[in-house]
Amino acid sequence: MINRRLLTRNAAVLIAAGFISCLAATAHAQTTTSQMEGLKLSGDQPIQIQSDQLEIKEQEKKAYFTGNVQVVQGTTTMKAGKMTVLYTGEGGSVTSGNANIDKIFLDETVFLTSGTQQATAEKGEFDMKSQTFVLSGKQVVLSEGPNVFKGCKLTVLMETGQAKLDACGGRVEILLDPKSRPKQ
Repeated sequence: MINRRLLTRNAAVLIAAGFISCLAATAHAQTTTSQMEGLKLSGDQPIQIQSDQLEIKEQEKKAYFTGNVQVVQGTTTMKAGKMTVLYTGEGGSVTSGNANIDKIFLDETVFLTSGTQQATAEKGEFDMKSQTFVLSGKQVVLSEGPNVFKGCKLTVLMETGQAKLDACGGRVEILLDPKSRPKQ
């Protein structure tokens, strides 16, 4: 069994990607850049990981979660078919909980949700060193209530919350519902 501290401290940033906020941008831009206000690191809440199988390769410093992977932290849930965790450090071990996570790869349909915010993609990658999370595929779909954003690549800088949505060779598609704006 994997020690909970391993992902509570480090992979909590993966879960933070579920905090997708509304991208305030002009419809049909080729690339959209904005702040993602709800994007915060959450290393103080417990994390629960479930999968059909877990394989740890200590010498390669890799952990493979396969089959119906589900990661829950607070009100945020991440689901994928596979999750591969690469870790570093001399003497670090996944089973002892003292490994430092380097990268996390998500494959086979990624689904993130937190409250009214959702994101889906074919795959995802989180780089701990650069604090960058990328969702990509034929179509990345973000939604915040009735507002929907579509592209092929979403890049989020976790430290600043800045996000960029790239198009699929054409244009980014955005559907904004004026009723969803906060009342002033």
